[in-house]
Amino acid sequence: MQNELTEQDNDLLTSFESIVVPASTGKRFANYIIDIIVFYGLIFLIAVIFALLNMPLFTESENSTGFDFMSNILALLMYGIYMFIVEALFKGKSLGKLITGTRAVNLDGSRISVTTAMGRGFSRAVPFDTFSALGSPSNPWHDKWNKTMVMDEKLSTIVAETI
Repeated sequence: MQNELTEQDNDLLTSFESIVVPASTGKRFANYIIDIIVFYGLIFLIAVIFALLNMPLFTESENSTGFDFMSNILALLMYGIYMFIVEALFKGKSLGKLITGTRAVNLDGSRISVTTAMGRGFSRAVPFDTFSALGSPSNPWHDKWNKTMVMDEKLSTIVAETI
């Protein structure tokens, strides 16, 4: 009798499947807004610290127009590095994802690796990646190229081994 119960329990556990529900476009947009505010807040904090220490961050040339093309590219690259570090350390989460109850995962619902987080981060440095997220369903380039998605944790059912 004891042996039958464990076989039934095993069948019950193996028949359970993961259901991964993609996050809505609204939640993805909220993630982006929260994460970009946090990113620029950190940049501002670093700039204040450098100013207090009387250390110039950048030197301006005579022909500089201020916030130029290279500054935009540098900001994109820094944002990509920031998101890589955050998603790698927190296993697919960022502050925005924590607040909205979402997580970056592989398409099968498993956790992203550090390598995948790096790919997602540097894919964000591609100009216009943000605009690729517009539409419904939201499937930006950094997800397509790395075979990932952002799932809604409250609506998804994940088997313990995958996440």
